[in-house]
Amino acid sequence: MKVGLAGFGSVGRAVAAALVAGAIPGVRLAVVTARDLDNARKHLGTLDPTVAVVALRELADHCDVVVEAATGAAIPEIVDAVLLKGKDLICVSAGGFLAVPNLEQIARKHGARVQIASGAMPGLDILRCAAEGSIRSVHLKGRVKPETLANEAYVLDQGFDFRTERPKSPVRVFLGSASDAARHFPRHLNVAVAISLAGIGFERTTIELWMDPGIPGAIHLLQIEGDEIGLTMESRNVPSVNPKTSRIVAPSILAALRSRVATIRIGS
Repeated sequence: MKVGLAGFGSVGRAVAAALVAGAIPGVRLAVVTARDLDNARKHLGTLDPTVAVVALRELADHCDVVVEAATGAAIPEIVDAVLLKGKDLICVSAGGFLAVPNLEQIARKHGARVQIASGAMPGLDILRCAAEGSIRSVHLKGRVKPETLANEAYVLDQGFDFRTERPKSPVRVFLGSASDAARHFPRHLNVAVAISLAGIGFERTTIELWMDPGIPGAIHLLQIEGDEIGLTMESRNVPSVNPKTSRIVAPSILAALRSRVATIRIGS
């Protein structure tokens, strides 16, 4: 299986290094695109100079599946470049889906599929299972380092200005529906989009967001109540080289790729 990689920051480079090293038998990195193509070529020269580096519009021509490791803002352009050519897309920046409201229709029309790699979000598989039955509520409490959200307009509008000085104790900056959370924090709440799509939708899923100066990385507490199961699950994420990205994101992409070629697949 030939993989194309859209985005070559800390996550993209980690995925590239693993694939070039043969981490998944039967899967190889074939092509990469990035905002800075010359820089990508330079870095790939130290990994595997045979990997092609092309403009986004050409990416899908050289691979079987595309992995998005860019940003939510890039999703509309990536969707056009990949799904319109009938190629499957694995995403981590699910928050970008809000800018493509007809995403499902586009994929279906062109015979492509879109998969969200679970990344920092706990419990997605069991949430999907519960959604086949009857779920009464889904609530996510997210705690992030203050600098992650300090410059967001919504936070500043609420009167929380921690751009120069961190809060001394945890501060709740948002409580509401997942649709509102994703709209106010599109760059940070990929998890809100993922659990909404896996479970009971954007309006019925609730999000609670805290700035917490006492944590090393994002902590997500997912609570599900349904007729078939009740669940409380917490993930404690470790930052990657990019402090705004959890280290587990790159492995979640590799797990998604591995499931595509595995003889025995784990999970529903």
